[in-house]
Amino acid sequence: MHHVLRFIFFVFMLKPYHIIRASYALGDYINPSPLLYSAALSEISGAQVWLKLENYQPTGSFKIRGATYKMMTIREAAHRRGIVTASAGNHGLGTSFAAQSLGVESVTIFVPETTPQAKITKLSRFPTNLKLVGQNYDEAHYAAEAYAEETEAIYLPAYDDLEVITGAGTVGVEILTELPTVDTIIVPVGGGGLIAGIGVVIKDLHQEAQLIAVQPTASPSMQLSFKQNLPAEHYEAEETIADGLAGGFGKFPFYLCRTRVDEILLFNEAQIRHSIFTLIDQEQMVVEGSGAIAIAPLLDDSNREALTGKTVVCVLTGGNIDSRLLTEILQENCGILE
Repeated sequence: MHHVLRFIFFVFMLKPYHIIRASYALGDYINPSPLLYSAALSEISGAQVWLKLENYQPTGSFKIRGATYKMMTIREAAHRRGIVTASAGNHGLGTSFAAQSLGVESVTIFVPETTPQAKITKLSRFPTNLKLVGQNYDEAHYAAEAYAEETEAIYLPAYDDLEVITGAGTVGVEILTELPTVDTIIVPVGGGGLIAGIGVVIKDLHQEAQLIAVQPTASPSMQLSFKQNLPAEHYEAEETIADGLAGGFGKFPFYLCRTRVDEILLFNEAQIRHSIFTLIDQEQMVVEGSGAIAIAPLLDDSNREALTGKTVVCVLTGGNIDSRLLTEILQENCGILE
């Protein structure tokens, strides 16, 4: 009972000023990502569309924020004991960047064997101990936890941690600072750390704004969590090109999000592929499926009408797409390489 009460206390303790403070702290290591107005997507959707370009971060993903802020809070212990984590790719890159920035030498990253080659290649450029284990994130996660227990290294969570959520939430601080009139923010969701942090900022400081979660139909763990009123921490996802969004939904994100997220939308693989192509075709921007899904509501007839006339920010969470998948999508839409 004491553990449960402590957990609830820490969840409700997280406030916007914690995230604003984190934003200042991260400024020594990470620059704010661009917020780009998209004339093309605005014309297509009838909304005023802005793109939050987390794919422009040094590792190509927003994950750099939570990993760096978390490591800042445990720096001395991390130097002594080392760091271990599990990742679908982007969190591993963020952790590796954070370790390099803060001088932490011992870092071990567990990633699934199915991780896209683009992310493996980027990870291999860092001086980290990379281990490919299992067919999905959960299997890599279990292996990483066992390794942490065996070696006494510190496990750095990908999303289910208040400091990680605090760091990720700095995306919301930047959006609200640059575009205080925002009506709707669309956020891709996997484990939920990003939308939880953004939700604390947006819903506590700008309550009129709508917060929309988007997930692949192949992994609706957030939707399931809300339906059963219990976090689906482990979820056996179907195969999806939005690999960074596959798997369970965290308990910290669940309790932070359930009163802050207005709507959860699901999109199939064809819709995600179409979103990737649209960003290439209209904005000459390469974005992975886990990030491109953010514009899917703008392209879908059943959702577009509700966004018409609104100021909308789509958070493009990452750009680390596998070149073979990118070629497939271009060939499907342009007939190249025939």
